[in-house]
Amino acid sequence: MRRMSDCLRARIEQYYATVPLLFADAEEFGSLRLFVRRKPGAPYYGGPGHAQPTAEGASSVTAVDIARVRARQRELGVPEAFEWLAEAAPTLRSCIEAAGLPVAERPLMALDPHHRISPQPLPEGVTLRALKADDPALPAALALPRLAFAEEGTAVGSAGRKELSVVAEELTEDGTVATTRPTIRAGHKTLIAALAPDGTPLAVGHYHPANGTTEIGGIGTLPIARRQGLAAAVTAALVTHARDHGVNTVFLAYAEDAVARVYSRLGFRPAGSILLIANQPARS
Repeated sequence: MRRMSDCLRARIEQYYATVPLLFADAEEFGSLRLFVRRKPGAPYYGGPGHAQPTAEGASSVTAVDIARVRARQRELGVPEAFEWLAEAAPTLRSCIEAAGLPVAERPLMALDPHHRISPQPLPEGVTLRALKADDPALPAALALPRLAFAEEGTAVGSAGRKELSVVAEELTEDGTVATTRPTIRAGHKTLIAALAPDGTPLAVGHYHPANGTTEIGGIGTLPIARRQGLAAAVTAALVTHARDHGVNTVFLAYAEDAVARVYSRLGFRPAGSILLIANQPARS
């Protein structure tokens, strides 16, 4: 894996420490910082109450710090989630594993600021759109990743419009759609969808910008619509949109090599890794 430059590491580390504060408050527990969302259901980067080491204490996290954070997470009723840049806290993994929590690694890829991404080809009739807060496609666009990530890989799957409609209705009823609208309206979240001629989202992705840096995430394709280049098109559109709105550093994480190959073809290159608790809720 390519070694991350000090400049890129600093930007990503600052991003992970900053962007959750758009949606959550921070509570300090020794060398660990726990992000606590301000109101139920508010969508924000990371898990619904994840912890990470502070920049000053990245090398001095203790078992007591970890135990205190986990106790607070249980009190809040959120998963015992930790998430951090591996290069920023090299010793934390062993401490977390010693506490009995399984750690998973997600490689990161970053785009050279000078590398230009061209628009990717789309199937006939499919269009790309940055969704506004009141966009009629928003509920289905928010629902799509649940179906995409439930059927892992890049092979064409079974979930389609019917299943998408069911999940979209669930997210509308449980308040997820309503709590996402202000986030989009305020510019804290940009969501781009590839839309079929009838307006059905076929692929989506999003980004949360902070201080000229962003991680692109939530990229997923409706299983029945895979193998048409939609994920690549959405990724390229997200990069272009972010750069047009003042973002210089763009990076992302991936879990599967097949997905990494899509990003590699667009110009993304290996850049360190993120560590998180295995089986915790999906990031972003």
